[in-house]
Amino acid sequence: MGSLALLLTLFFCHVPTSTSLDTITSSYILKPPQTLSSSNGFFHLGFFSPTNSSTFSYYLGIWFMTKASVVWVANRNQPINDSSSSGLLKISKDGNLVLMNSNSVVLWSTTASNISSNTAATLLDTGNLVLQENSTGRILWQSFEHPTNGYLQGMELNTANINGERIKLTSWRSPEDPSIGEFSASLERLNIPEVMIWRGSQPYWRSGPWNGEKFLGISDMRSNFLSGFYIGEENTDNGTSNYYLAYNLSSNPDTEYYYMLSADGNLYEMYWDRDKSWLISWKSETSDCDVYGKCGEFGICDPASSPICSCLRGYKPRNPEEWNKHNWSSGCVRKEPLQCESKSVTNNKEDGFVKVQNAKVPASIMWSTTNIGNDCGGDCLGNCSCIAYAYDAGTGCMFWSANLIDIQSFSLGGIDLYIRLPNSELGGDKKKDTVIIAVPVIVGMAIILTCAYIFWKRIQIRERVKNKPRVNDNDLGKVPELFQFEFQRLVAATNNFNQSNKLGEGGYGPVYKGTLLEDGQEIAVKRLSRSSGQGYEEFMNEIMVISKLQHRNLVRLLGCCIERDEKILIYEYMPNKSLDAYMFDQSTRILNWEERFSIIEGIARGLLYLHRDSRLRIIHRDLKMSNILLDEELNPKIADFGLAKIFTRTQDMVNTRRVVGT
Repeated sequence: MGSLALLLTLFFCHVPTSTSLDTITSSYILKPPQTLSSSNGFFHLGFFSPTNSSTFSYYLGIWFMTKASVVWVANRNQPINDSSSSGLLKISKDGNLVLMNSNSVVLWSTTASNISSNTAATLLDTGNLVLQENSTGRILWQSFEHPTNGYLQGMELNTANINGERIKLTSWRSPEDPSIGEFSASLERLNIPEVMIWRGSQPYWRSGPWNGEKFLGISDMRSNFLSGFYIGEENTDNGTSNYYLAYNLSSNPDTEYYYMLSADGNLYEMYWDRDKSWLISWKSETSDCDVYGKCGEFGICDPASSPICSCLRGYKPRNPEEWNKHNWSSGCVRKEPLQCESKSVTNNKEDGFVKVQNAKVPASIMWSTTNIGNDCGGDCLGNCSCIAYAYDAGTGCMFWSANLIDIQSFSLGGIDLYIRLPNSELGGDKKKDTVIIAVPVIVGMAIILTCAYIFWKRIQIRERVKNKPRVNDNDLGKVPELFQFEFQRLVAATNNFNQSNKLGEGGYGPVYKGTLLEDGQEIAVKRLSRSSGQGYEEFMNEIMVISKLQHRNLVRLLGCCIERDEKILIYEYMPNKSLDAYMFDQSTRILNWEERFSIIEGIARGLLYLHRDSRLRIIHRDLKMSNILLDEELNPKIADFGLAKIFTRTQDMVNTRRVVGT
């Protein structure tokens, strides 16, 4: 009973002792410094003046927790200029919500029509301000359909016009001025939906096409996105389709996310942490390469190169003088025409393709098909106007016939892009005289290489006797996204696998904490022990499964290392180790009920994703506390997929003939 009394005492200490108003009716007028607050206490509607503003201008806005995080502004182009106490918000005689100054001049109002005067305005827990009829509950107007620079959870960016207005974000003019700025962000229908940031009427940034799970042009769009983003499709009366984008990233009710389009055109993902402050977890522009068309037509941008812009293979700068001055806006032009474009074909060699790996695909996708297995390259060669193609399982074949622009090279992520080139740019036939001269040289080199090959082959045979079977490169080829680390890099990161860095050891082998010297990133390095009962099959299974699964409650695989006998997996580092330490180690602090519930919920979310929502249907087969890892915020992540079993979408059951698990 004593424990129960203590629990009830702690619970009621956190219950608010008073309630705050969340609704305006015809009998209530909101005046400064009064505020409207959502029932959960997160969002507030009231009057504010921008931080560091040099003018005495006041606005009606919605903010999250503090006025430093305004997510919506009503009168952004018509501020209250006399004093902070001169504004008022009320329900007018026609039932609309109106904002007036001290002279009864209407500065802003909702735009609902054909309504009764019996209405009320409520600030919902989502931050959405809604005007609705009291008698029917019908929503007449809502702020989510009239956003400013904040994109909240539950809000939908739509490719259609609603009541004659496109739902899109518009930036502030400056951090001190909420009036409409020069940048906007919208979901564009195109052939495949994309998010675009515009500077006026010109594109400034693009997300790349949506493949059903993520935007292909955002290289780091992984687990934390996949649990929440989705694009829906609506059919219209005229036979076309409209798309809408929404998200829900909060698995923890104490954590709130939102996106903010800044005055300089950067789109930020913000989250409210436990220290009660806003932190940036992602932003659209991290380098000059993220700016739309930085390298012009047929140019490719690589932030890791110097200079960052280069022409695609088979192309040259249109204006070499300006290009050398790092003015890349004029782009590149083709060196030689394609076979089907040339009026004087000198040979019958067919055009071919060169592959650009880990690419952000260009803008202006002309058409696509979702027929898996189609010969995208063959289809492209069959159309003279097709100059590039790409394939993704979520979109099918993608083709381009317009000038290629806004291509970027990623270190990780992206997809393979195939650029069509004339045969001469692919290393075609040599001139006859060159061939005649080269024949004796080639014959001599062939003899030397043959002798060297025989000698090398004998050495290889000896080595095979000593070494165990190695990882098949064909298997790794099935996972193009996987990054391969050099062994020496991992040696340096773990201080030569020093025992002081050892985190633990399982059936697979020891796990070490490492720190990459290049950027200080902390990693977990799992090294296959030579005496391990697990081997090649489990190693490849872990790679194949985790590389294809991305969820906030699954541990993220950063890469692998295969050199000689070494088989190593590299994961994101989990500072709070595994769940069994909190359950069985008396030296570890005891988890409170809220933390335990959050961990249970996270494990359930991960299993739901594996069993139902992922592209592959996965049964883990070795789920135990030591395979539940905890990050810095005690969010659980399921690990160790070496024994996992993959089901096809059509299978209800499968028989296994091997004893697995703990």
